[in-house]
Amino acid sequence: MASLASVFSAICVSLLLSPASGIDFDYQAVFNFGDSNSDTGDLIAAAIGDPLLPPNGRAYFSKPAGRFCDGRLIIDFLMDAMDMPFLNAYLDSVGAPSFQKGCNFAAAGSTILPATKYSVSPFSFGIQVAQFFRFKNQVLQLQTKGKKIRKYIPQVDYFDQGLYMFDIGQNDLAGAFYSKTEDQVIASIPKILSEFESGLKKLYDQGARKFWIHNTGPLGCLTQNIVIFGKDPSKLDKFGCVGSHNRAAKLFNIQLHTLCTKLRGVFADATITYIDVFTIKFNLIVNFSRYGFENPIAACCGYGGPPLNYDPRISCGQTKVLKGHSATAKACDDATEYINWDGIHYTEAANLHVSSQILTGRYSDPPFADQMPFALKMKF
Repeated sequence: MASLASVFSAICVSLLLSPASGIDFDYQAVFNFGDSNSDTGDLIAAAIGDPLLPPNGRAYFSKPAGRFCDGRLIIDFLMDAMDMPFLNAYLDSVGAPSFQKGCNFAAAGSTILPATKYSVSPFSFGIQVAQFFRFKNQVLQLQTKGKKIRKYIPQVDYFDQGLYMFDIGQNDLAGAFYSKTEDQVIASIPKILSEFESGLKKLYDQGARKFWIHNTGPLGCLTQNIVIFGKDPSKLDKFGCVGSHNRAAKLFNIQLHTLCTKLRGVFADATITYIDVFTIKFNLIVNFSRYGFENPIAACCGYGGPPLNYDPRISCGQTKVLKGHSATAKACDDATEYINWDGIHYTEAANLHVSSQILTGRYSDPPFADQMPFALKMKF
């Protein structure tokens, strides 16, 4: 597979500089809400669950960097594209992190619905929104304390002018399948989206005006779900993905899209951009070889070997004793050949592909294809 740098160079050449109607990427700050797809260290900083171990982070950071990936996430590539620094996690206070250009409230395992005793993360969407309000209030107080602190926090007007990004909902659906039928999962979607709408309204009432919303990906194509729910071959589609999970994801996305359309009328002075990440990711999996990948659904970092190399008992980098024998979830030699990193999350190479497709503008509503307002300025 071509190097990531050369792929980005090709993307840079292909994008246009003309201004886009309704789309403005010249943001002073970004505030992100979500789950592990965009968590840059929140859950790890909270010391919840197992620590991230090598080889996580090896492709870019050379060490685990709070991300469930071998390198950068989609949010990292999008920040790069806007010529902005990576977002620091809200709960990561070590090393005097700068929040001048925004803050990331996303935490791995988070759901839109309030967390339960079975939840991986207590930081549901409602909690993340509450954390944002606390963050904003503290910033407003600190702005009066003098110039020295200001290089670490956003300016007051950044909260009204900033971009609010969302990538959450995957865990509400995927988690529900462990205890509910497909029909029951689908029936829960309106409740999930009602909770999401409530959070968006709270942010709007506090001055948020620019919303960037990712829909959920093809959950049935995640290695973990294939291993757990795809034991019966009749449950799999022709691409080897679990049909029930993908059907639920599609219905969730249809209703999410409808909600975004509705909110454009309710939030008359707001910009709401809906991104069809499902189509981008599914196209990547179905046409993997066309994009230079060799393994569409197997995990790069896992245990068990072909065809899926995933065991839910051992996370990437861990060593455990199984049936009296030591077992280690090791990484493949070349992650750029794989779409899936650890059975649940994508590799940096796959995240690069998804980001580049997002930035074409062809998968957004409103679309901004042929009107890209910036050239990518990637850092390697």
